[in-house]
Amino acid sequence: MVLKNFDEMVEKVRGLSTKRKVALVAAEDKHALEAVLHAEKEGIVEPVLVGDEVKIKELLKELNATKEYEIYNEPDANMAAYKAVELVRDNKADFLMKGKIETAGILKAVVDKEKGLGQGRLMSHFAIIEVPTYHKLLVATDGGMVMYPSLDQKKEIINNAVDTLLRLGYERPKVGVLAAIEKVNPKMPETIDADKLKEMNLNGEIKNCIVEGPISYDLAMYKEAAKLKGYESEVAGDVDVLVVPDITTGNVLGKSLIYSAKGKMAGIIIGAKVPIILTSRGSSAEEKFLSLALAAATS
Repeated sequence: MVLKNFDEMVEKVRGLSTKRKVALVAAEDKHALEAVLHAEKEGIVEPVLVGDEVKIKELLKELNATKEYEIYNEPDANMAAYKAVELVRDNKADFLMKGKIETAGILKAVVDKEKGLGQGRLMSHFAIIEVPTYHKLLVATDGGMVMYPSLDQKKEIINNAVDTLLRLGYERPKVGVLAAIEKVNPKMPETIDADKLKEMNLNGEIKNCIVEGPISYDLAMYKEAAKLKGYESEVAGDVDVLVVPDITTGNVLGKSLIYSAKGKMAGIIIGAKVPIILTSRGSSAEEKFLSLALAAATS
């Protein structure tokens, strides 16, 4: 099974037997709180609000929320992050979302060796994008966490992405390790890594997926381009996951698909025990809603 669009993903979440609980960290953030309340209204999540109770209640009133919500009073944002992590550990919440707190603050609580949610794995950013010109949802990773991943880190990034897609119901995702060319060039380290990752997949080190690389963007996305170049691969023109060589490439790719190709995006941090939503204040309401749906579907 593959997901063709976000509507299918949202319906998948609505079909879950129990609503997933999102712990909103430092919930006294109007934009984040509004997104969570909208997702609740749409049947996606159940909010658990952690932060300054007085400010949260003022915002709830401003947003015309009449329901009584589960609120944990912790005015200090960094301590609110630890409280939210504790709620997840105690099975009182299923995933985390950033409110009025710096990213470093929430991640510090997540990676705390004694009280956190780490599981000895690399954490990476998972962006899933609906592009009008592509026949299914497309994953790009990692454009938000690991700046210049090593070969071993790229292997973990692939494993994280594949595990997440398996949770969404995929059986054997197709992974393209991006480069500018399709052949190994000693002067282009990303082509060497891509070739090694493909070899790891063939010998069973990277499981439950098909890895192709090095592969250029056009060949990964368009079968016609692959035919013109005489490039044969199961991944060509049907890729599920694009693995980028560095954070800049991933960031530019994601924003290009959104702003120039009218794409829609959802993004989460994966690799911890639960998904984490770190959308910025500049993210659209739609992106926040879709990210909540993605986290709910994979938690």
